[in-house]
Amino acid sequence: MKKNIILTLLLIVVQLHAQQVFPRQQREDHDHIMSEAYWKLWNPTVQAKIDADIEANRKANAVLSLDLPAGTNITIEQLTHDFVFGAHIFNFNQLGTHARNERYKEVFGSLFNSATIAFYWKKFETEPNRLRFAEEYWDTEDYWNNCPAPKLQPHWRRPSTDAVVEFCESKGIRMHGHTIIWGNRKWQNPDWIYTVAAKGQERKFLDRIMVERATLENYKDGDKYSSEYQQMSAQALSDSLPHYAESVKQLFAQRVTQLAKHYGGRLHSWDVVNESSVDIENMNPGGRLMKSVYGIMPADYTYEAFQVAQREFPNEVKLNINDYNMDQRYLEQVRNLCERNCKIDIMGAQMHLFNPKQCLDIADGAQIQTPSQVWEWSERLDKANKPIHLSEITITAPGDDLRGRQIQAIIAQNLYRLWFSIKPMMGITWWNVVDDCGAPGEPSVSGLFDRDMKPKASYFALDKLINNEWRTRLAVKVGKSGVVRFRGFRGKYKVSWTDAEGNQMSREFYLKNDGDGLNNK
Repeated sequence: MKKNIILTLLLIVVQLHAQQVFPRQQREDHDHIMSEAYWKLWNPTVQAKIDADIEANRKANAVLSLDLPAGTNITIEQLTHDFVFGAHIFNFNQLGTHARNERYKEVFGSLFNSATIAFYWKKFETEPNRLRFAEEYWDTEDYWNNCPAPKLQPHWRRPSTDAVVEFCESKGIRMHGHTIIWGNRKWQNPDWIYTVAAKGQERKFLDRIMVERATLENYKDGDKYSSEYQQMSAQALSDSLPHYAESVKQLFAQRVTQLAKHYGGRLHSWDVVNESSVDIENMNPGGRLMKSVYGIMPADYTYEAFQVAQREFPNEVKLNINDYNMDQRYLEQVRNLCERNCKIDIMGAQMHLFNPKQCLDIADGAQIQTPSQVWEWSERLDKANKPIHLSEITITAPGDDLRGRQIQAIIAQNLYRLWFSIKPMMGITWWNVVDDCGAPGEPSVSGLFDRDMKPKASYFALDKLINNEWRTRLAVKVGKSGVVRFRGFRGKYKVSWTDAEGNQMSREFYLKNDGDGLNNK
């Protein structure tokens, strides 16, 4: 009986929570938005576990000894989060009007405390040694405001990096670079690598075995090769391309070095290698080339990239590995790299619900991104003993109407709560902030804002969590002992009071571990 009463009360709390997140006009027929099967997966017992884990994993106990008279009124206000709530900032100054661009920038520092900056090699270095650090006219707001077809421009979603870094620094935004090394031919590796690295007979050999290069037009991630190539061993391939092998290895190392030398410690973290676990069985330590799923790659490119990165970047810069695979292969890859003395500070994990039907299926109760599935993969990755950054997430609205937007918001609300509760999780990064601003092939309604930068229900859901439910604000009195104790979310705080002369006083401190606080004695 007692258990049933507790479950009933928890259900009431969950229902009230939903009513707070979604304004009344957005909750029309709320009970019918998600199916009974969905709410069985996200039931009161699950919600109670999430709440308990948030309390245990995201908060710490603070101790304030301010040497103030008993009864003094003080206010405690959390200024920043220790947890990373991020988004990519790929559309910096590209939204077509000054008003939209300003609203976009305002989201960084209010909802988001971290920005992922685009360093995709193909568009960052369109010609050898012509690096797009500095802003040129084609990067400016004026250019994009007068551009009739922005999505057709080769540098769409690829702003000059210096301008973005300077903006983030001006607002105190944490910065994450994405990505340095990635085997992907469509998005990452410049076409000129082939021209620069291959000479003479090696060039003729590559022309013979390569059937089709991966491009945006044919939408392949990797190059297509002839049957002759398919039958070759990695050793035979290396023997046929000795100069090419050495040149490509040097180009990859040079890319890491150039980024490290230009930015030093200004960016807080980098995806050193992206989506390489698919090659774990193809890696060829001690060799020169490997037959990657993407095409011909340096034999041990993930290991080599980390070796260069940890040598070139300051030690305080976090070096991440990033992947969409959350299976055993990824765990074993990270373990292997660490055993080989690679400095891997954070494991990146991705979650993309690109297909609108996936979100409709979730609303109907499908076994997609369920609590048990998320707990399963997070427990698996946690065995690497590394913090986890949910580095890219997409949640698509299955229809740009009231119901579609509410489905997106409810899925986002529940998943963010779940992710935030998981102990090794250190951050969550939303991918496409604005509708119709994704890469070709990505959904046009996966943003938190519409194309005119008007907030959608999903924005309000996340803002309610990040800036209200997960932000500590207290008004308390100093006790007889002169000490104030409280439990709050980890982050930076300001404590304010009025002294005996009527002066407004304040102190700041950082709460990360139990016992952190202020001590004036």
